Amino acid sequence: MKHILSIAGSDSSCGAGVQVDLKTFAAHEVYGLNVITSITAQNTNGVLEAFDIEPKMVKAQLKAIFDDIKVDVIKIGMVSSKETIKEIVKILKKYPNIPVILDTIMISSSGFVLLKKEAMDIFIKELIPKTMLITPNINEAIVLSKQNIKNVDDMKNALITMYDLLHCKNILLKGGHLEDYAVDILYDGKNFTVYKKKKIISNNTHGTGCTLSSSIASNLAHGYSLEISIKKAKKYVRKAIKNGFSIGTGIGQLNHFYKYKG
Repeated sequence: MKHILSIAGSDSSCGAGVQVDLKTFAAHEVYGLNVITSITAQNTNGVLEAFDIEPKMVKAQLKAIFDDIKVDVIKIGMVSSKETIKEIVKILKKYPNIPVILDTIMISSSGFVLLKKEAMDIFIKELIPKTMLITPNINEAIVLSKQNIKNVDDMKNALITMYDLLHCKNILLKGGHLEDYAVDILYDGKNFTVYKKKKIISNNTHGTGCTLSSSIASNLAHGYSLEISIKKAKKYVRKAIKNGFSIGTGIGQLNHFYKYKG
């Protein structure tokens, strides 16, 4: 069985972060490992508080995993502090052949800042270049490209700008915030691959970005190409949203185990 490591924050409502990564890994029949970078007080209405794990503890968690277990793919989510990012970069330098998927989490859907301002420089200059794929949404891409994005042409222009600025290998720009259609575009520095589907109208979308990136990582672990991994992941996320459910008064959950009827 393949092993995938999630380096991310913890969500007390289990709708996003490490908990959702582990659910997604299990649904894809890969073994999930985790290194927790932050603890969030979170529910279906948003992030209320966040407490960063000490960098030395992040380092200890990383050491515990890599000293003992073979890691096939790494998925990175919430990494808010400069010192924590430094520890992660050190590990990535030691294991350059492990594919890394980075979900560029900066601000929660409810507006809570998850990436500290002083960490932005190392995040862009040292972490992003070590990854195989980054998966920004429209709002994150606006920050990273310093461009307005209102349509597909704007998305492509932003991708070109980000590719040149960030020195990354592949970027999947998620266009779920656009109207009518959910358009995601993969750019590898030469070619655009467009994934376009009619948008699903649903309130059960908590943790969609975490789920997508974790599904991509799982598919890569199974040996699929990046393009096919994304295609399969998007199909999985759509079905998880369609079968989603509510547990509180805010945004509902994806059903990561929709295939399994209890």
